[in-house]
Amino acid sequence: MTAAQRFARPLFRSLLAIIYLIAGIAHIRSPGGFLAITPDWVPFPERVILFTGIAEIAGAIGLMIPPTIVPRVRYAAGVGLALYALCVYPANINHAINNVAINGATVGWLYHGPRLAFQPVFIWWALIAGGVINWPFRKNRP
Repeated sequence: MTAAQRFARPLFRSLLAIIYLIAGIAHIRSPGGFLAITPDWVPFPERVILFTGIAEIAGAIGLMIPPTIVPRVRYAAGVGLALYALCVYPANINHAINNVAINGATVGWLYHGPRLAFQPVFIWWALIAGGVINWPFRKNRP
């Protein structure tokens, strides 16, 4: 593994943990916008939003726990956050397709297009950060 790779993975992991920590706090403190984009078929949306906030915070913490302290927690956090990003995708699609207003304002496809396209990157990023997959950080072969 090169010096750049040894630096990049912890940086990516820390950045993702910060993003999920901030998002988790936002889900808990200000659920209104998240409730607005939640599809109608989701049962108990207030509880789901609360749970997603807790899950994001737990995943962020899990990413930052070194494997030498608690084995497999970082791995589980990576899998959990990847599944989380997959499960909230319908809310992002609902937001885009129905152009749902949040706090009276709508956003156009200049927001929705990249947001929807970036969701698979969030899934990959969680898997990389959790050490579930290695691409593109493959170990050097002799």
